[in-house]
Amino acid sequence: MTAATFSPATVRFARRSTRGMMLGFSALRCTAIGLAALTVLLGLLVGGGWGLVVSAPVWTALLTTAFVTRKGQPLVEWIPSVLHWAARVSAKQTTYRARVTVPRPAGTMALPGDAAPLRFYNDPDTAACLLHDPHRQTLSAVLCVSHPAYVLLAPSDQVNRVSNWGRVIASLAQTGTCSVLQILESTIPDPGAKVAQWYQDHATHRDDWSNAEYLALLAQSSFGSSTHRTTITITLDMKKAAAAIRGAGRGVKGAAHVLRIDMSVLEQGLRAADLRLDGWLGEARIAATIRQAYDPTTELDANSPGAKLVSAGPVALSEHWSYLHHDSGYSTVLWISEWPRIEVAPHFLHALIFAPDIRKSLSLLARPLGTVEALRALRKEKTEAITDAGHKAKVGQVQDLSDVQEYNDLLKREQALIGGHADVEFSGFITVTASSEEGLTQAVALIERSAGQSGCETRVLYGRQSQGFVVGALPLGRSVF
Repeated sequence: MTAATFSPATVRFARRSTRGMMLGFSALRCTAIGLAALTVLLGLLVGGGWGLVVSAPVWTALLTTAFVTRKGQPLVEWIPSVLHWAARVSAKQTTYRARVTVPRPAGTMALPGDAAPLRFYNDPDTAACLLHDPHRQTLSAVLCVSHPAYVLLAPSDQVNRVSNWGRVIASLAQTGTCSVLQILESTIPDPGAKVAQWYQDHATHRDDWSNAEYLALLAQSSFGSSTHRTTITITLDMKKAAAAIRGAGRGVKGAAHVLRIDMSVLEQGLRAADLRLDGWLGEARIAATIRQAYDPTTELDANSPGAKLVSAGPVALSEHWSYLHHDSGYSTVLWISEWPRIEVAPHFLHALIFAPDIRKSLSLLARPLGTVEALRALRKEKTEAITDAGHKAKVGQVQDLSDVQEYNDLLKREQALIGGHADVEFSGFITVTASSEEGLTQAVALIERSAGQSGCETRVLYGRQSQGFVVGALPLGRSVF
């Protein structure tokens, strides 16, 4: 009898679609090019060659915005973000100051911006605090989990861990009511002061080699060490579950009853994946998590009397074009625009998560798609790919390998769906936090390099830092805005 061998599991993400309205150009670029052509035509018709010269500044500017890029995007595609930012600045929506003397209504959360409408409901059956978004019609629950280091597991255990996690996603997709599953990994630098203090108070301090070796180990581990906190937030789509909610008693209480079913499904799947469940978070633990995100220097924990959601938000917040200043911290939110396009191991984010001496949060949003919805979206993407290839052939543009790879990825996804697998849309956000603006700039540069080592490309969410912080740093189960 020979021992079973396990080949290391690998994964490759499908290439992000680069198709546009025509010939790979987006609608904004096509509009700019069309307006430039129209300006040239009108100039020739009205004034001939002189009219072409007079109108040159207009059509030259339009073509410049269509073909000149900045940070990987044409200038014309920056216009919506700049206009949105300018409108928010003029409306004074980029600053927030808590009104500490005005009591908040019961059940509301003290969060700024788009998260201001959020409500919370303490479920008596599970002792969990459920987060209700009345605008998006969602209800979320937060679960704290812990796990051993994946890279230290045996190859067989790694394969089982990956396959069981895939079954968790598939089971949630089959329910048809899960809006999004958020995995939030928060990394907090820890110099190991508490461990060193405990050893100082309880050790025998003998003058021998063991004490010297242990002190050397503590000194070595103090650099780059950190505390990791992992939460999984499951969000119920109350619109899709409307019939079940009516049968359970309507309102948030009825939605809580339906959500408990998805919560039990998630618990069973996570236990099968060998993850340790540390319980569903109540109001105090969620409040402490939110407060620590906005105020990194706070000592607030779940046992503090002030750990309440009605006051857990920031006291002061100022949003800038590329970063956010909140209480005692500065943060920048980056969007993972491209995932690895080559075969990588499941722990490909190791270099990013364990970047030393940086306070950061990695938020992965998994949106399970139903089979009918996924097939409909795939057929639409295939039609667009075939049409785009036809347009390129008509104008003599050669189809490159990236187009072929993108189409092959669509065929593989369709084959997997037909074979019974679930389709999931992934989005990733990285929130980097520092104590100063200069430190933030250095930390962001290091994280961008670490993301490159992981095979990912990142982009700063210019003009949307406040919205990105809620999605990327808080365990609220908010979907992509």
